[in-house]
Amino acid sequence: MMLSSNNQRIDLRVDLETKQLAERASAALGCVSLTEYITRLIRENSPQIIRQQTEIKLSNQQFDSFIALCQDPNLKPSQRLIKAAQRLDEEGF
Repeated sequence: MMLSSNNQRIDLRVDLETKQLAERASAALGCVSLTEYITRLIRENSPQIIRQQTEIKLSNQQFDSFIALCQDPNLKPSQRLIKAAQRLDEEGF
């Protein structure tokens, strides 16, 4: 794995058993260093974790119910919902 010239540092302290476990897994994957192994784990796992935390999955029935509620002229958003929507707008969502 080639490291870019704009490397940032992550200092990590773990117990001996955790370090040995990581070293064994690193060797099993053919990584040349723990840095390569940890970088590989971060790059492979982080997108999935972020996706899990930012996506909402609904069944067709749940989606249809949601849309019906959104289109109900008798329902008005609460102040809490309005503030949450404003925060999302400010954050660029």
